[in-house]
Amino acid sequence: MELTVIGYWGAYPAKNEATSGYLLRHADSAVLLDCGSGVLSRLQNEINLEQLDAVFITHTHADHFADVYALEFSALVLTQLGKRTRPLDVYIYGENLASLNFAYPDYAHVHPIEPARTVNVGELMFSFSETVHEVPCCAIKATTREGANLIYSGDTGYCSSFIEFAENADLLVLECSLYDVQKGVLDGHLTAGEAGEIARLANAGYLILTHFPHYGDQRQLAMEAARNYSGPIELAYSGLKWSF
Repeated sequence: MELTVIGYWGAYPAKNEATSGYLLRHADSAVLLDCGSGVLSRLQNEINLEQLDAVFITHTHADHFADVYALEFSALVLTQLGKRTRPLDVYIYGENLASLNFAYPDYAHVHPIEPARTVNVGELMFSFSETVHEVPCCAIKATTREGANLIYSGDTGYCSSFIEFAENADLLVLECSLYDVQKGVLDGHLTAGEAGEIARLANAGYLILTHFPHYGDQRQLAMEAARNYSGPIELAYSGLKWSF
């Protein structure tokens, strides 16, 4: 299983960058976790869009969702060109999915994410857990047949249910929107210290911090997380790859 960071900014993309988007590849499957602003363009540095099997959207805030409609149009056009031979599966966690502006159901099959149910894409099994955020949001776990797993938090505040969901993660991709001095300022997001504490309590093997603020020194985020977690920590950047 290989993870490639496509976008890692919170709120809006920095110049020539993207907000939340993570490409997961295993065997013959290619799956996108979140599809925020700028993701669709940068994704094409890694794969052709017709190779994408599915996309999972943790919640419908724009920095995780903005490029989904353009992705739907790509499914339409690439099918018309004969490059894509199957519909794109789009899985979304949220309320009233019928109100979303998808226009081509024959080319993008939209499914609700239900935490009680798993989804299989190729040899990967995906499971879900609701997180603490201002709109419905879920974390995602991808597990191989051999039992290796990756957990991606989406957006979340500190919650014990997520720690349990992330237990013994081989790779934990965890949002880190705030510096420790900002603890309590913004609900539904983690400070760096909280991210480190979650990684320690979950016994994560490796921690990638992501969903960064547009101010301060990102190296400080890693230092603050390291106060609570002694395992390896890496700051997300465009093109970062992690495989196992």
